[in-house]
Amino acid sequence: MKEQQQVPIHTEYIQIDQLLKLEGIIETGGQIKSFIDEGILTLNGQVVTEKRKKCRVGDVISCEGLDVDLVITQEEA
Repeated sequence: MKEQQQVPIHTEYIQIDQLLKLEGIIETGGQIKSFIDEGILTLNGQVVTEKRKKCRVGDVISCEGLDVDLVITQEEA
């Protein structure tokens, strides 16, 4: 099982492309297209097909080849 890394957000949701940029997994929005085309990116176990898919608190993002899963948490005020 992969290690889980918490990613706190202060909004209702974050787009998956923005999240991956924020975490340094991708450098440009275009890179997510290849992740989607290859089917290696999942959100809660479902293959992601939209580059701007909304991720909410409690969601788990996994990518083939990454050592960790990203877990969205609520940023504390």
